Amino acid sequence: MAKTIMLQSTIACPKCGFQKEETMPTDACTYFYKCTNCETLLKPKQGDCCVFCSYGTVKCPPIQAGVSCCS
Repeated sequence: MAKTIMLQSTIACPKCGFQKEETMPTDACTYFYKCTNCETLLKPKQGDCCVFCSYGTVKCPPIQAGVSCCS
């Protein structure tokens, strides 16, 4: 049975705490994300492939599928 890949993730700004649900792309990593509240530019934490893996409630689609992200 194929694993269901979730495309919605709530990203939380570590600076102001603002949260927003976003749709993750399936064909690219999101390296930068600008908080729509305080305009802080988020970048992935060391060891993470994208901002959703660092700050989202759901990891990016490639990681969910168990494959190398952005290869």
